[in-house]
Amino acid sequence: MTPYGKKREDVRPVKISVKELDYDRVAALPRPAHQLPKRPNMFWRTLIRLLTIVGMAGTGFQIEKERMELIGKDEPCLILMNHSCFLDMQIAYRAFYPRPFNIVATSDSFVGFGGLMGWLMRQIGCIPTRKFVTDLRLVQDMTYALKTLKNSVLLYPEASYSFDGTATPLPRKMGVLLKKFDVPVVMIETFGAFSRNPLYNELQVRKSVPVSAKVRCLYTREEIQKLSVQELSGGLDEAFGFDHFKWQKEQKLEINDSFRADGLSRILYKCAHCGAEGQMEGRGTGLTCGCCGKRYELTPLGELRAAEGETEFTHIPDWYAWERDQVRQEILEGSYKLDANVKIAMLVDYKNIYMVGEGHLTHDRNGFVLTGCDGRLHYTQKPQACYGLYADYYWYEIADVICIGDNDKLFYCFPQGCGDVVAKTRLAVEEMYKLYKTRKLKAEPEAAAEV
Repeated sequence: MTPYGKKREDVRPVKISVKELDYDRVAALPRPAHQLPKRPNMFWRTLIRLLTIVGMAGTGFQIEKERMELIGKDEPCLILMNHSCFLDMQIAYRAFYPRPFNIVATSDSFVGFGGLMGWLMRQIGCIPTRKFVTDLRLVQDMTYALKTLKNSVLLYPEASYSFDGTATPLPRKMGVLLKKFDVPVVMIETFGAFSRNPLYNELQVRKSVPVSAKVRCLYTREEIQKLSVQELSGGLDEAFGFDHFKWQKEQKLEINDSFRADGLSRILYKCAHCGAEGQMEGRGTGLTCGCCGKRYELTPLGELRAAEGETEFTHIPDWYAWERDQVRQEILEGSYKLDANVKIAMLVDYKNIYMVGEGHLTHDRNGFVLTGCDGRLHYTQKPQACYGLYADYYWYEIADVICIGDNDKLFYCFPQGCGDVVAKTRLAVEEMYKLYKTRKLKAEPEAAAEV
């Protein structure tokens, strides 16, 4: 069942191994030893390639290639890809098979079957990392894959799926990374993948939407050596300047599914008419404010249209950008705060996600504070800790989640009874980080620190 109470044949089954365990016992569990990346053999590469035939059936998938003749057939390269939906890895295999490549993947995707899932993920070439946690070992693993194994490496530099169909912030040191790796850089840009399965829409697949991809050599080795770090980073920002809702309109792609607005309130959580938060409801083909009663229709072309009166924003990313500006102003004024009761899960190894109890999560200009488990858990995280936040909707069919943590442990916090707060929290993390980095905010004496 989805959170909207419907069971649909097109809801994709995405599960993870979950176990209830006392917090102290989880904290004491041994951490998995680091393992170097593996080169996926032809068996695994071919198996996954065959599975993509089933997984992408009905998508009408097409691929366009540009400047790829500039890269040698056996030359390792860094593959960058925008993160749209669950089809992303399958698209990559369709584009690059039989070229061997490693995939930088979130550590929770390694969890399950008593550690067997982790073994399997490594066989197919996955490299685990913790999203939005400083991970110097990841750079070492990627270097090992490129230079020692002579593999290509697939990286989603945004780290998280797009909420509103536009790019999420990229790490600011990507240009430095390209210089360090000194290999050609390839960009995979997908079209239709987001529209087919947007994250907010309950994992419901819009089967009529075709999927395609453009694969192009973004930089050759010679170009990387010639360009400055700033020029390389600027080129990446331009390459990730996509807008899937704009693309849908330009393509005149009509999506007539009756559930197309389900969950839209997850990203459009603030009423553009009356300003109320947590009162929006996306259901069926419409978005309605429970406070002022204003209703918007999500048209088949992906635009919003008010049932009565002015349509404040026809373009969903424009509404989302307005919410970002509103959050930024709250932060500057000191009025922003998340204050939520949460259920708490932890990741410390690859055997299970451990449900450890209930707690309380706050977030303000001092950062995150998570308490719980009868007073035994107290974790804080500075706003300068990272430029982004691992936040997700209907995470592994459990609930909407906010994830914080470090290289030792991750805390998955599931807000309870406080409405759609995930998108606002992610926006706040992104904007707060920028404000501290540009010194428009300064650390206060009581600023939070990791403990």
